[in-house]
Amino acid sequence: MTALLPWLTVAGLGAFHGVNPAMGWLFAVALGLHRRSRRVLWLSLLPIAIGHAAAVAAMLVLIVTLGLVLDFAMLKIVGGLLILGLAAQHAIYGHRHRVNIGMQTGVTGLGIWSFMMATSHGAGAMLVPAVLALCVADGGTPFPAGTSISVSLGAVALHTGAMLAVTGIIAAVVFEWLDLSLLRTMWINFDLLWTMALVITGFILLLA
Repeated sequence: MTALLPWLTVAGLGAFHGVNPAMGWLFAVALGLHRRSRRVLWLSLLPIAIGHAAAVAAMLVLIVTLGLVLDFAMLKIVGGLLILGLAAQHAIYGHRHRVNIGMQTGVTGLGIWSFMMATSHGAGAMLVPAVLALCVADGGTPFPAGTSISVSLGAVALHTGAMLAVTGIIAAVVFEWLDLSLLRTMWINFDLLWTMALVITGFILLLA
């Protein structure tokens, strides 16, 4: 069960990212309603998932690369400080810096939008503690870089699959049965939740 915990964490974070409207489902619904097409809604999920996966993979590859020149303890400190820095940046500027993509955008534009949103939100950073745990053997020795990259990419695939499933379900429910205007009375402050999650993730790395 202990060995499965990091994988469950990776999948759970994917589900959490899928619930967050800033990660794509709100844009997919808006795009589908704007073009009055259920097909557009479903097609929009693919570039959203690809952009998100690319942003997460870029962060994890960066951490694995740093692991080539830093010992594991220092790597955790650097990762923790990086995540706390992202949390501070998001708390101060996150609501002011939005990536604007119009309703006439195509697949490429939507993918770029998803990549930029996931990057600016530090989506990949939240996976760092779980992925680092996956990249260390039972004796506490880090795996070789090639193995770590393979494990990281596997984590990206699982995370993206969970994110895509939740995003698709929420987008379909809102598109088919809810009106976007209803969301104004049901809205959750995801910016605050996201910042808190980043802070918790950063301290987990620093104190573990």
